[in-house]
Amino acid sequence: MKRLFALLLILCCLAPSALAEDSYNWYEVFVYSYQDSNGDGIGDLKGLQSRLDYISDMGYTGLWLMPIMPSPSYHKYDVLDYMDVDPQYGTLEDMRDLVAACHEKGIRIIIDLPVNHTALRHPWFLAAAESLQKRQEDSPYIDYYCFSKEAGSKSVQLSGTKWYYEEQFSGGGMPDLNLDSPAVQEEIRAIVNFWLTDVGVDGFRLDAVTSFYAQDVARNVDFLNKLKAMCEAAKPGSYLVGEAWVGLTALADYAKSDVDSFFLFPASQAEGFIVKSMLGRSPNAKTYVSNLESVLEAMPDTVLAPFLCNHDTGRSIGLLQARQLPERAKFAQGALNMLPGNVFTYYGDEIGMVGAGDDPNKRLAMYWNDGDMTQQPPGVTKIEYAYPGVDDQLADPASLLNYCKAVNHARLRSPLIARGKNTVVYHDTSVVLMKREKDGASCYIAMNFSPKAEQKADVPQGLSIVSDIEVAQGAAALNGTELTLPPYAIVILE
Repeated sequence: MKRLFALLLILCCLAPSALAEDSYNWYEVFVYSYQDSNGDGIGDLKGLQSRLDYISDMGYTGLWLMPIMPSPSYHKYDVLDYMDVDPQYGTLEDMRDLVAACHEKGIRIIIDLPVNHTALRHPWFLAAAESLQKRQEDSPYIDYYCFSKEAGSKSVQLSGTKWYYEEQFSGGGMPDLNLDSPAVQEEIRAIVNFWLTDVGVDGFRLDAVTSFYAQDVARNVDFLNKLKAMCEAAKPGSYLVGEAWVGLTALADYAKSDVDSFFLFPASQAEGFIVKSMLGRSPNAKTYVSNLESVLEAMPDTVLAPFLCNHDTGRSIGLLQARQLPERAKFAQGALNMLPGNVFTYYGDEIGMVGAGDDPNKRLAMYWNDGDMTQQPPGVTKIEYAYPGVDDQLADPASLLNYCKAVNHARLRSPLIARGKNTVVYHDTSVVLMKREKDGASCYIAMNFSPKAEQKADVPQGLSIVSDIEVAQGAAALNGTELTLPPYAIVILE
């Protein structure tokens, strides 16, 4: 019995790192728009928990929640209290229940952590402002923010005073924290300890890391290293992924920090290499391959975090001009998921949701067919759903949803897709053959970028097809070393 107890204890200690290694497929959720549980029309944590079977069945092994802390806004990036849950979404106990339920299903969960600013009505800012307005200047909270008597390009004058405070996101009512303040750093340490150890989340998505010190990369990287050290001290193996909305050269500078991943913006949006490799007069696998090789050369030791779109960008269906072209939408998801690292999917992309322009339009209610949708977020100016809802797509074997499900499970079936070292074996304008290897094991990925033409590829002797992911009817065929790829096909061989 003692030996059994000791073994169980060891397994429990190993569980977080094992879970981290298996978390290849991440799913971003805006809680407000996902699933309501209490009838008020606003998504909440209990509603999200009721959909975990769906999320798990789809093959998502990581869950990123946009901000859930109390906030005066619908988007909640302006925090009022860093150690609580917004009442719209539920309670801390609801969050603890969600975390436990995720872990039971082998799903890792991270939350958004906006520490470069607070809400104007945060108690820290209110105390600082009151002191300055009374000309007492004795509040310790004054040092929590970037106050100055000189106006800068990102300054806002504090009402009733000659003081200015810094606000990188001008007009948003989000005064910047003074991240050099030892007191602020201790507050942040307490915040990450609370969420990692008390609530039990597995890490954080770090918002707007380029704005910590207004584009000062060296200082931003130094602060990121401090954040990672805080998290590791609280919960070893916690996962941090940073938002650095910059090009590849600058992104590589951020990747030199201790943070685990940074979102791969060069692969995303209309200007990203995934969309560029698919649009135009002819298919161009070379665009995909050359950009991937550039990324891996620039960031060789980083766990990549590729994505097509998120809550700040237009949805991928619009980027791809794919409202009437489900096969294009499918292959884009396939091309995304054949990149190494931890792939992030924005909720609703698996069913082809649409949204662009004003931010609320990009965060529409998740399209459940069962009439259980939330209300739309405030400020929405256009509501459009180009594809059927979840229930209809689940019942259709040829749906975008079932294609995304197949891709996710192919990544889980062949972990080297996510974790292996990449080598390009062959490519032309239509076909690419890549090898991923780690610890003596290997797999091969063959992709046909042509939307209409069947293609051939020579593969090494002795391989077998383990995943054949097609956008339409038909299947790949392997005859010795000759692989036949239908249009837009992706094949995994081992």
